[in-house]
Amino acid sequence: MAHTTNYTNAFIEVSEDCRAEHGEEPPIAENLSIAALHYRLLIEEPYTRTSDDVLFETHALRKGIDPHDEAAREEFFSKGQACLRSSPLGKRYGWGTHHDAEGRVALIPRDSEEYARLAADADLAHTRAMRSSRAV
Repeated sequence: MAHTTNYTNAFIEVSEDCRAEHGEEPPIAENLSIAALHYRLLIEEPYTRTSDDVLFETHALRKGIDPHDEAAREEFFSKGQACLRSSPLGKRYGWGTHHDAEGRVALIPRDSEEYARLAADADLAHTRAMRSSRAV
């Protein structure tokens, strides 16, 4: 049985302990971090990928696997995977993620009017990115 990380009609707000006051671009290094890969995939083409697409493509790029390899994708999702709530983008860099009716994702900067509108939208399911540290 394949697992999924996809959300539909949902908004993942930044974590309660996120210190970024606005959406920040993660630093780009020679070996791209998970945050940098998530950022690149989502900022360049909003609403074109699902959460599953982003997570598998990130995994594939880091492991040198063809992102279009369906067998590798099936194997990856044969076990449960952490969803975008665990992405550093929402935990550290100030980005919310909006998931549309088809599960496609876009990044929304914390300090934007769009973020405020989505955070107040009662028609969306709401959750937060995971905290970076334990609650006291």
